[in-house]
Amino acid sequence: MHIRFDVPADPAYPGRVAAALSSVRLRRYGYIGAVLAAVGVIGFAVSRAFAWGDRISPLCLALVAGGLLSMLYAPWVRWRARRRSSRYAVEGAYDITDDNIMMRSGSESGGIAWDGVAEVRDTPEFWIVYVGRMPATVIPRRLMSAEDAETLRAHMAGRGLLRQR
Repeated sequence: MHIRFDVPADPAYPGRVAAALSSVRLRRYGYIGAVLAAVGVIGFAVSRAFAWGDRISPLCLALVAGGLLSMLYAPWVRWRARRRSSRYAVEGAYDITDDNIMMRSGSESGGIAWDGVAEVRDTPEFWIVYVGRMPATVIPRRLMSAEDAETLRAHMAGRGLLRQR
């Protein structure tokens, strides 16, 4: 297998990559925020029902506010990543073989050996490549031809790396 494709200098592309990589690590803040907000709302309702309102209400309101802020943290980080990374738009390329994934961006290049890849997660636009438990890079499917994407999917599935959403 040998797949090669170019990445154009699109100002929106680095932001989409940053959003995809950060969404993996920030998802837990949304879950934690939802739990905090739910506990706060339930506590507030219970405190009003049993006349504990004066003592417990500030804590419940703080839980709701903290939960809402925690749920808004991930979208805020993704927005900032998209906004700041637009200035990093440079041409690049991917060169994927049976042995490794080589990436070039501007004047820098790097690679990941398939033996070091723990898993690959499928998202709507990218395959997110994990080395250990950390997302290391993305492979953009929409920049590849359909035949190359299917060849790469079969290669990753054959190695037992591909994990569906």
